[in-house]
Amino acid sequence: MPSLELKIPPPIVALLCALIMWAIASQTLLYFIRPELKWAFIVIFVVIGISFDIAGLLAFRSKQTTINPLHPEKTSALVTHGVYRITRNPMYCGMGFFLLAWAIFLDSPMALLGLPVFIFYISHFQIIPEEKILLKLFGDTFIQYQQRVRRWL
Repeated sequence: MPSLELKIPPPIVALLCALIMWAIASQTLLYFIRPELKWAFIVIFVVIGISFDIAGLLAFRSKQTTINPLHPEKTSALVTHGVYRITRNPMYCGMGFFLLAWAIFLDSPMALLGLPVFIFYISHFQIIPEEKILLKLFGDTFIQYQQRVRRWL
């Protein structure tokens, strides 16, 4: 469905997935884990998510290129250093870690279904269209980067 490509800002997609997860959690059985363990996982995943997001933003800023995910054609530099050596999409990974923390907070294993929904949507309607544009802009350099670094983790 090309009509959805590069149309909805990824943070809005993550927020919609979080709302779906909350709705699922409110209608399903809850699984209680010990509070100290639950909060430890939540803190760990939130810190990881924040770290990925900030590292991605700082790397983009260091190359003075756009961070607007709706207009990848305005990209002026291919960022391959820092966190971009671990994943080609650190900010989307960060959002995924936030959703994982949210599912744990909700105490609902069924709420975890929001994470693959987010990954599917972002992969098909955001990342793949971005990659097509980056391939046009950076050619072989981008192909070599794709071969070295995974799309997610």
